[in-house]
Amino acid sequence: MSEELRVQKPDIAERSFRYALRIVKLCRELQKDGTGRVLGKQLLRAGTSIGANVHEAQAGQSRADFISKMSIAHKEARETLYWLRLIRESGLVPPARLADLYNETDQLIRILSAILLSTKTGARRRSETLNS
Repeated sequence: MSEELRVQKPDIAERSFRYALRIVKLCRELQKDGTGRVLGKQLLRAGTSIGANVHEAQAGQSRADFISKMSIAHKEARETLYWLRLIRESGLVPPARLADLYNETDQLIRILSAILLSTKTGARRRSETLNS
């Protein structure tokens, strides 16, 4: 895989790993009641999957593989935002406690969107150049 695909803005692999750690800590807090346990499992699955897919993408065997894994990471980030919103608005966790995590999720979605857009645009340009 080309070096250009491995170099991401503020090291998305490390950032998504640190984010997953924050999700794990929050999910531990949610284990205190039945509803929190159920929502916490959903949040844990989606929130930790982001980093796993980013790491997989960076080890991708092709541009298509990279795009596929980054797309999954993007979808998981959007799902995570949904679970955080549900947890926040249901009153399981005080909104102030989730504000930074909610913001970080939104930033990850934006970063992943930008990575996907630039990768797809670059692939299209190369394809057009080859076909010219």
